[in-house]
Amino acid sequence: MKPTHNTQTDLAPLLAFGAHPDDIEFACGGVVAKETRLGRPVHFIVCSRGESATSGTPEERRVEAVNAASLLGATLEWIELDGDAHLEIRAAHAIKLAGLIRRVRPGIVLAPSLVENQHPDHARLGRLVRDASRLARYGGVEELLGLPPHSIAQLLFYALTPESEPSDITPLLLDISAPEVVAAWTAAMEAHASQTTARNYVDLQLTRARLAGQRAGIGHAIALFPNDPPVLDSLAQLGRSARRF
Repeated sequence: MKPTHNTQTDLAPLLAFGAHPDDIEFACGGVVAKETRLGRPVHFIVCSRGESATSGTPEERRVEAVNAASLLGATLEWIELDGDAHLEIRAAHAIKLAGLIRRVRPGIVLAPSLVENQHPDHARLGRLVRDASRLARYGGVEELLGLPPHSIAQLLFYALTPESEPSDITPLLLDISAPEVVAAWTAAMEAHASQTTARNYVDLQLTRARLAGQRAGIGHAIALFPNDPPVLDSLAQLGRSARRF
């Protein structure tokens, strides 16, 4: 018997939200590189231009983000919320993000984790995306009546730093060991030169991926944290475990 698949996620777009121009690339660019190489459309939505950052101007960071997304095979758009370091939890923001989810109609959504011990914009955006993923399903939301409701299959959180990894969620480990995937991810991170010249973010993220890979007996892996337990159609979909030590 052939294993069944969830057709909603097989080729449906992956929609990734970032609070700042480099968040998606640093945290889970390897995931994006792998998925685009498998034929999945990936779209980035970035909610500020990093205008409060110590390094890089908003225009420099905009150019870097566009180049980085291109290197990963993704498309990118910007939205205006409250600005870098000023993001607030507002119903209007969640509804705005829900409208984007309805428009793109993704199977999987990526967002920053909800752990508070990180840049406050990250955790707040994660919460807004979680709320938006629910609101996108509700047909009676007045502001969204122009677009048909949409239910995503999975909301997965990414962690930009070790401190922002949720301690109460068992992660999914995505194998990104293929050399061409690691190379594309590395190039996308290096495209954010205004940030990588200030701190060695590239080595940090590659080291995290190597450690996650070591845990699973592979070269590199990225941890993603599901908002809800994944549902399998068959045990045939269950991959190998990460227990190698």
